[in-house]
Amino acid sequence: MINTLVKILFNKKLIIALSKFFLRVQVKGLENIKDLQGKVLFVANHNSFIDAILLWAFIPEKLCFTINPIIAKKWYVKPLLNIAKFFQIEPNNPMAVKSMIREINNGHKIVIYPEGRVTSTGSMMKIYPGPAMIADKTNAQIVPIYIDGTQYTIFSYYRNKVKIRPRTKVVLNVFKPTTLNIDKELKGEERKKEITKQLFDIMTNAKYYSATDDKTLFESLIEAKNFVGRRMKIVEDIARKPLNYGQLLTAAFVLGKQFTKHSEQKEKVGFLMPNAAASVVAVFGMQAYNIVPCMLNFSTGTKNMISCCKTAAIKTVYTSKQFVIKGGFTDLIKTMEDEGLQIIYLEDLKKEITLKEKLTGLFASFFPKHYYNKIKGDVSVEDPAIVLFTSGSEGVPKGVALSHRNIQANLNQIRAVLFFDTQDRFFMALPIFHSFGFTCGMILPITSCIKVFFYPTPLHYKIIPELIYDTNSTITFTTPTFFSGYGKNAHAYDFYSIRLAVVGAERAKAETAKSLFTNFGINILEGYGATETAPVLSVNTAMYHKKGSVGRIFPGIQMRLDDVPGIKDGKKLVVKGRNVMLGYIKSDNPGVIQPLEDGWYDTGDIVSVDKDNFITIKGRAKRFAKIAGEMVSLTAVEEMITALWPTYQHAVVTIPDEKKGEQLILFTTRPNTTFSEISAAFKSQGSSDLFVPKKIKVLEEMIIMGNGKVDYVTLGQKASELFS
Repeated sequence: MINTLVKILFNKKLIIALSKFFLRVQVKGLENIKDLQGKVLFVANHNSFIDAILLWAFIPEKLCFTINPIIAKKWYVKPLLNIAKFFQIEPNNPMAVKSMIREINNGHKIVIYPEGRVTSTGSMMKIYPGPAMIADKTNAQIVPIYIDGTQYTIFSYYRNKVKIRPRTKVVLNVFKPTTLNIDKELKGEERKKEITKQLFDIMTNAKYYSATDDKTLFESLIEAKNFVGRRMKIVEDIARKPLNYGQLLTAAFVLGKQFTKHSEQKEKVGFLMPNAAASVVAVFGMQAYNIVPCMLNFSTGTKNMISCCKTAAIKTVYTSKQFVIKGGFTDLIKTMEDEGLQIIYLEDLKKEITLKEKLTGLFASFFPKHYYNKIKGDVSVEDPAIVLFTSGSEGVPKGVALSHRNIQANLNQIRAVLFFDTQDRFFMALPIFHSFGFTCGMILPITSCIKVFFYPTPLHYKIIPELIYDTNSTITFTTPTFFSGYGKNAHAYDFYSIRLAVVGAERAKAETAKSLFTNFGINILEGYGATETAPVLSVNTAMYHKKGSVGRIFPGIQMRLDDVPGIKDGKKLVVKGRNVMLGYIKSDNPGVIQPLEDGWYDTGDIVSVDKDNFITIKGRAKRFAKIAGEMVSLTAVEEMITALWPTYQHAVVTIPDEKKGEQLILFTTRPNTTFSEISAAFKSQGSSDLFVPKKIKVLEEMIIMGNGKVDYVTLGQKASELFS
């Protein structure tokens, strides 16, 4: 009788009708399996206990399913086993794998969950090799399906971490059939690792391509609020007055309205603010009304900032009186005014806000989507969302125009490989004028429903570890130099809560990674990117990491390796993808975005890529010197010297040499360093004398920029003054 009742209740037409009404189920990509022939294996992520029911109802194929024996024994699951054919298998049981192979060879179309369990994180979890072995042994076509939305229903383990919405939208994304591409010579454990990696990549790509980048940054803010509710606290700074989503939206609407009194939609305006809650409000206020903030790097000096303003054709700069006074930027502001720039202080705008505007903003925060559609104008996801400026570590800064789509694509790429949870706490001290700080430190946590704590400077090595401890932060993104500084000043328990520490913007020294792991148990994950790529291109992950590398290239990015004359070890990395910038804004054509040729961006980095697609940075193309006809990597020389004295900082630059073309100059913080010491050490390692710096200058502190990178421009100028 129970089985009869189940068959009545679980009628396909009834399930489809109920699912469309309550879950707003949408299926994308059915055309990809319209003419499916031969042996087929469906692989899907596993968000909830209703995934199989939805696939059974909406995929127009006679599907068989796998289920964990423990789950199959639950009383509320048993009746469902009658609606379709289920195979009870354990993820790594060899006999279960053999039975699946037999069923596929017999023509059954089977759905397997490579994770082997329902996710408890809302994201993809560990991939088991069993499903990949099945595809490999049967030569079956693999049809990836990415299910999105069921993790937010009452049928998931993740349901307690988000605001459960009565009418969750569920999307079943069906992709084109693919196959494993395995070298026939691979055998045993190596073959198992390779097929598992390829299946992981298939699932990761499915996750990335299922996410949409067809929305503005402000729309993402609204979506995040809808996920967890307006009362969730999301932004906090040193004032210790956290803002929840409702307050952030209210403030953004109100302050954004004030911006429109001085700036037009799509106008590029200067943004001179520190890491603070007010800065977040200001950025989203501009986003709400389609005004483009140009993030001015106040660590580069007056000359560079004036140059940036001229390059981007900026007429108005928004800043804070308190910040100008505390930061000692009074002379900078005066120079800006002398150059004809209009300076507008947020404190003055605050005084101009009327009661009506406050009430309008509050009302709008309850209906943000409707109000945003009313005020946003003709904004497109292809329009510039922000203008950042290159660091200038090797020359004059250029404007980098990033669209809403560029940033959204990079956020989707990051989320496809790294796991984030609404229970996480994000600590961000990297300045938001830096692309790493802006995208990863501000937009990522806020649009991922992760509370973020902003600290105004990354240079307070003693204070920051204590604040990480005090805020119970679980995630931080920073540079290796800064993290090394925190480690030297931290108590052994200060980083107890950190579960994810990503470093980038410069090469991580082996000593830094070893010290942080030994003293704090933190395994830093090194990543790589550029301002022009919004910014992340690759990162090591808990699932796939390799010592000395910067991880594997993100999904959705094409890469090309170009030969560089004179350089044998490595090739130049050129990339293309939706996260690659709209184009540069250069001083020779102020305010005008100059698109890239065919969308390809030359990173200028010399890299090697191994068989598993791990990228290892060899150095900058510009960071090679031609000495006596040989190409010498300045980065390699720095690494060799760092290996000799890892507790000190070292930087190598060049000056012209009449006889050999160029000569190497070493700047170091190690006292009494001599040419003979380095020469003897290099000779013992079998290195050429060409690698030995001919001149040495000892510094009390290494000269670095606000983003943590070594300031090679200043060091080059200093070398010319001292030794030319």
